[in-house]
Amino acid sequence: MVLSIDEVYDILDEVYAEFPEELFQDLNGGVLLLEDEVADPEAGEDVYVMGEYCCDEMGRYINLYYGSFAALLADEPREVWVDELRDTLRHELTHHVEGLAGERSLDKKDEAQLAAYRNGEDWPEDLHFEE
Repeated sequence: MVLSIDEVYDILDEVYAEFPEELFQDLNGGVLLLEDEVADPEAGEDVYVMGEYCCDEMGRYINLYYGSFAALLADEPREVWVDELRDTLRHELTHHVEGLAGERSLDKKDEAQLAAYRNGEDWPEDLHFEE
């Protein structure tokens, strides 16, 4: 079922509250839910960016893409939306914490897995929709 963006905002509030507040330290731009659907043009039409951690002149923030969730989860029940929002936020918070520590392990893993997929390898089983 496709959830409205307002329903996803409510879920995101619930999921956000599950994480320790310390993980959001120095995330001065917060967590944003954008209407956009973001596809990876190099990986194929069924590969969407669910979220991304940004660190730029605007600060440190996380973008989550409602349109990408809606495109991939249109036929899924609410519970799947909750799980994917939780997993995506956890993933992007890991990028944030690693970034604060000067670490890029998850960035490198993401890049390697996406490159392998773009080269025709199967989508790795340990990844969720957003990765």
